[in-house]
Amino acid sequence: MTGSTTIEPQLPEDEAPEAPQKHRGAFIEMLISSVLGLIASLVLSAEAVTLAANPEAALSCDFSAKISCGAVGVSWQAEILGFPNAFLGLIAEAVVITVAIAALGGVKFPRWFMLVAQGFYAIGFVFAYWLFWQSFTVIGALCPWCLLITVTTTLVFFSLTRVNILDGNFGPAIQRKLTPALRIGVDVWISLILIAIIAAIVIVGYI
Repeated sequence: MTGSTTIEPQLPEDEAPEAPQKHRGAFIEMLISSVLGLIASLVLSAEAVTLAANPEAALSCDFSAKISCGAVGVSWQAEILGFPNAFLGLIAEAVVITVAIAALGGVKFPRWFMLVAQGFYAIGFVFAYWLFWQSFTVIGALCPWCLLITVTTTLVFFSLTRVNILDGNFGPAIQRKLTPALRIGVDVWISLILIAIIAAIVIVGYI
């Protein structure tokens, strides 16, 4: 008499449990980008203090009339909330760094937290591009450190969006519809295209 063998049912790929570090690449990218963004925010914050004391001060990234952190720093767009925008960057980048490190360590944040993070970073994403457009069309000068923040904000936004879609935080319907596109890197290509457009605008308008 032979004993019976219990066969474990196989879950579909989309329902199978995944490793805690399934988004390792996205979180590493978020960490690196946020560290670079934090460095840029620190420099801009220090320069904002310098400009507050002396609006005519020459800054380290004042290379010409068109490439000048000073020209951007004294504009009203640089203090949209009544204080230097860079101060917001100090907070936002520090939070993203903390989230990325914790996630790489195996922490899984609740859905509400990830959606709140997505909402705030979406605002930051739009704000970064609005500032870039203001620099190009209104101020007429480019801030290299601001440009770095625009690029890093783009990368973090798409990585965070990828994580939320694949984890189903936007809902199962969106997860089913967009997961195939993410698996072939559509989000990566969109982010690269945006950065390429920024580079083209910089080359045509400032170089």
